[in-house]
Amino acid sequence: MSIDLHKDLIDKNYALWNRKPLLRTVYTDLYRTMAHHLSQVNGPSVELGSGMGSIHEVLPDCIRTDLFPYPWLDQVENAYKLNFANAALSNLLMVDVFHHLRYPGTALKEFQRVLQPGGRVIMMEPGLSLLGHLVYGPLHVEPIGKAVDLQWSAPEGWSPDDMDYYAAQGNATRIFVQKYFAERLGDWNILEVKRIAALAYVASGGYSGPQLYPTAAYPLMKSIEKIFQPFPALFATRLLVVLEKK
Repeated sequence: MSIDLHKDLIDKNYALWNRKPLLRTVYTDLYRTMAHHLSQVNGPSVELGSGMGSIHEVLPDCIRTDLFPYPWLDQVENAYKLNFANAALSNLLMVDVFHHLRYPGTALKEFQRVLQPGGRVIMMEPGLSLLGHLVYGPLHVEPIGKAVDLQWSAPEGWSPDDMDYYAAQGNATRIFVQKYFAERLGDWNILEVKRIAALAYVASGGYSGPQLYPTAAYPLMKSIEKIFQPFPALFATRLLVVLEKK
C-alpha cells in the first residue's frame, strides 16, 4: 500500500476536523493527559505525526511534524531518520503514530539517539480490551494486526526512505501490556503504561465513525468514563505509554 495513502488520510481528516468541533475537544484532552508526563530536561519537545497540529492548544512551544508538509506544521520528519542532533530533545510525543511504525524497535533506537538522558517518549495509542477489540476491529478502517506479524527491527538493507503505509492498532498493547519484546526495552525506564477507558473519545466517532453524543455532553461522558475505568481489561480503548531514556 502506498505511503501516499497517509497523505490522503490527512487531507480527509483535515476536512472532518473543520466541521466536527468535538474532535478538537477530545484531542485537546488527550494532549493535556500527555502533558502531565513531560520530562523537564533541557531541549525542545517534538510531536511526530502531528496531523492537524492541535497540540499547540496545550503545548504552544512543541515542534509539530509529519511525513508531509502542511502550512499548519513546523517541519517534515520521518520517525526512522529524524533531523535532530544526538541528545537534542527533551520529549517526543505521538498520538496514534506508534501503530503505524512497521519496525518499532528501529524507531525506538532513533528516539534514543535524539533524546537527552532522562528525555521521554510519550505516546497515546489504541488500547485493546474486550471493548477495544470491537472498536478497533470491525468498527474501524485500520486493522488490529496479528501478533505473529509484529517485527521489532527492520531487515538488512532496508532504508527509512522506503517506508510504505502500515497499520496494526494492537502493537502498543502487545509490546507494553502483553510485553512482547520486553527484553529489548532495556535502554528505557518504563514510567507509565496506563489503559484508559476513553469512552468519550470512542463515542465521538474519531475520524472514522459517527458522533454519538452532542459536543455539549462531553463533560457528562467524561464523568461516565470514571465508572468503567476500574475495569481496563473490559473497557480500555486508549493506552498511554511513557518511556524515559536511561
